[in-house]
Amino acid sequence: MAQTVIIRGDVQRRLAKAIIDAAPIDAVVTVKEGTRTLDQNALMWALLSDIARAKPEGRHMSPELWKAAFMSALGHEIIWQPGIEGSPPFPAGFRTSRLSKARMADLITFIQAYGDRHGVRWSDEARAA
Repeated sequence: MAQTVIIRGDVQRRLAKAIIDAAPIDAVVTVKEGTRTLDQNALMWALLSDIARAKPEGRHMSPELWKAAFMSALGHEIIWQPGIEGSPPFPAGFRTSRLSKARMADLITFIQAYGDRHGVRWSDEARAA
């Protein structure tokens, strides 16, 4: 039976150690940093939508394409696929759901800084400040 433990303190750390001690031979253990939160994801999409509406540098791009552009600028892997029936290529393989909380925070900060430099009016000043 698979078990997941989110380590928030000593109690969870002891539980994780007990699970490992009781694990059968050939069990697989993975320890990784937690991934981005739903609040981070919601904020990112709000920021991307604000930027798409503002059209900085005269760029008319969807929030999805802005996301790919920002992730590419930060060095995250972007795979471009050929378009269908002569349409332009499209980005694939850029998933923020796999980013750690810290890396997602870096992405959000980068998006905000870009928008601030280009005079984007944020739809939610309290969250975007």
